[in-house]
Amino acid sequence: MPESPSPPWLRGLLEPAAYPHATGPIELRETHISWVLLAGDFAYKIKKPVNLGFLDFSTLELRRWFCTEELRLNRRYAGNLYRAVVPITGSPEHPRVSGTGSAFEYAVAMRRFDDAQLFDRLLDAHRLLPEHLERLAETVAAFHASTERATAADHHGLPERQQQAAEINFTTIHPRLDDPFDRTRLDALWAWTRAEFARRAPLLEQRKQQGLVRECHGDLHLGNIVLLDGQPTPFDGIEFNEDFRWIDTMSELAFLAMDLEARGEVALAYRFLNRYLELSGDYPGMALLDYFRLYRAMVRAKIAQLCRDQAGTAEGKAHWLRRYRGYVEFGLRLIKGKRPFLLITHGVSGSGKSHLTARLADCLSAIRLRSDLERKRLAGLAAEAQSGSGLGDGLYSAAMTERTYQYLAATAEALLAAGHSVIIDATHLKHQQRLQQRRVAERCDAAFLILDCQAPRELLRARVRSRAAAGTDPSEADLAVLEQQLAQREVPTEDERPFVVTVDTSQPQAMEGLPERVRKFLESIPGMAAP
Repeated sequence: MPESPSPPWLRGLLEPAAYPHATGPIELRETHISWVLLAGDFAYKIKKPVNLGFLDFSTLELRRWFCTEELRLNRRYAGNLYRAVVPITGSPEHPRVSGTGSAFEYAVAMRRFDDAQLFDRLLDAHRLLPEHLERLAETVAAFHASTERATAADHHGLPERQQQAAEINFTTIHPRLDDPFDRTRLDALWAWTRAEFARRAPLLEQRKQQGLVRECHGDLHLGNIVLLDGQPTPFDGIEFNEDFRWIDTMSELAFLAMDLEARGEVALAYRFLNRYLELSGDYPGMALLDYFRLYRAMVRAKIAQLCRDQAGTAEGKAHWLRRYRGYVEFGLRLIKGKRPFLLITHGVSGSGKSHLTARLADCLSAIRLRSDLERKRLAGLAAEAQSGSGLGDGLYSAAMTERTYQYLAATAEALLAAGHSVIIDATHLKHQQRLQQRRVAERCDAAFLILDCQAPRELLRARVRSRAAAGTDPSEADLAVLEQQLAQREVPTEDERPFVVTVDTSQPQAMEGLPERVRKFLESIPGMAAP
């Protein structure tokens, strides 16, 4: 916690008499830009009178305005948390919250919640689950789909403004470093950021034209998400700087992914990313993920340095320096990169491909493409929609199948070219379909493997019947489709055998050990590091 001089009236707000409701013991918390008072069922957030360049709370009128903005913006996704902007009146000796008379300060009044339900606390307690990240991804995807979009005519999200925000991180940090070793490491990240921006600026501009710059949360890290009434709820979004919230949606995802990865929770990061991508289809944006992940790591590094400045003890300063260096270490690992891989599945409906690939995507830090979802997206249908297509026609005609596989190959190639490993969940029953994906891997210098999923026929039939009865899976395959697949499938050829990893999905032990088998297979390929 930063330790900085506080105004005299803040002490008065530690007294229950300052509030219009019962409080019990009052707790004061502090960040580098605000004080938060926890009083009974409410929390009151007061902005510090600071000007840090990227934010300006230096006057009362500015603080009042930004309190109003904070309320407006955060009610978009946390309306049950944010209550009102309230005046602080009275005198510095006897302040009153929501009192009468002239205000000498303002606060944002919020519903108080249990800190143990914050995502960072849940993670520390080993209680943050994959399903929490999936539900959060659904919340964020729905929010991004509905929030206001920048237009081609406005200044929001222009590539040069994005890079300016990235530069601010470095220019804020650099003069605060007193160790030449720290400066050298920061300079390496700064140089990479400039080079990557030059490489990605056309894509940033294209995405602005496409409406993918939106009024986002802007500060989506684990400490700003709470499990509220069982629902993952973002809060405390950016109000103080338009450029920090009018951003490419991929920048929003990158912050949470970075925060999880920097804490060693890579599998949870990829569970979040994959669920969001399934819903949004924004695979082209993944070419920007590394640029934005480093940008977000430097945001946290900058805050660590600001907190170090405000720390009043040597121990406090050392704590924040360690935090800063942790984000730098993450950045250095990120820019080093590694050779990607392409894993495709081979197997009929009901052979367990989707179950296995969901787990492998988490364990192996890969982006998963699902043919059943992408086929429907290409047809303009929701994942859960039933097309009513018959065997071999409509959504499942030969032409639509060809179009789907072409899309999967093109999307995988773009992801691999951007440095991301890819898993394609599709039947790949034809040799030509598998060869198409193998050629993609070769063009991208990516490792390639085929996951051959097998199960006894009666189990396949039982799974297909059960899935159809549930009606919750994107696949519309029925028993007739299964029988056709079994009759027409082309087993891997001799020249494909070196790339095949076979798994009997009727055997739980085989499925449990699969991630390690795949990892060892990849490690045996020259130039591949452990995923």
